[in-house]
Amino acid sequence: MVRTGAAGTRRADARQNADKIVDAAIDCLGRKPAASMVDIAQAAGVGRVTLYGHFSSREAVVEAALARVIERGQGTLDGLDGLDASDSDSEGDPREVLRRLIESSWMLIAQASGVLEAAQATLSPQRIHDLHAAPERRVLALIERGQEQGVFRDDLPAAWLSNALHHVLKGAAADVNGGRLDPEQAPRFITGIVLAAAAPQAEAAPRAAVAPQAAAAPRPGSTPAAPQPEPTGTHSRRTS
Repeated sequence: MVRTGAAGTRRADARQNADKIVDAAIDCLGRKPAASMVDIAQAAGVGRVTLYGHFSSREAVVEAALARVIERGQGTLDGLDGLDASDSDSEGDPREVLRRLIESSWMLIAQASGVLEAAQATLSPQRIHDLHAAPERRVLALIERGQEQGVFRDDLPAAWLSNALHHVLKGAAADVNGGRLDPEQAPRFITGIVLAAAAPQAEAAPRAAVAPQAAAAPRPGSTPAAPQPEPTGTHSRRTS
């Protein structure tokens, strides 16, 4: 019984150390995407032996950090009414759901931007895509539902609007991290830009191009005057 308890304690300690390492990696990579294994070990408060005992390479740590961030994002999505994981999601105004999604997740995106940058420099594009697939499908389904209901524009692909949302979130995160944007104002700014960009576009007849000499154009119904030939000898009569 004592041995079993000791083994259980060691397993609990190992899990705790692994969690500390992953959380430290998220923090370090969020601030400096090129953070080293030494940086991560110091932030986690563990030695290199313990770090490499859980993760054999920096690539493994980066992947674990990205997976943890995405897992947290999934938890945020799970908590939003109208953004259900099932294909039968059909409740809630898509605009309001998108607004609440931005307000609840932008800070997570801000934290994840550095982790994603590190992942893009370390992991394969296919692996990153696989990790992001589930949350991306849910956001894409929300936008498609908004297009079907006529509250989001349908002249652009839903996938493009989803990517635009991601880029705006990432840009806002960079501005917050760089001190160029107040974190308290970020959700309002992001929401304003994204909802305006996704709003249905009013159909308007294209305006005719205005010629530079429009003032000299003939009046409607009049016959344009034929160009008059220059009088013979004009050049010879001009003075210098």
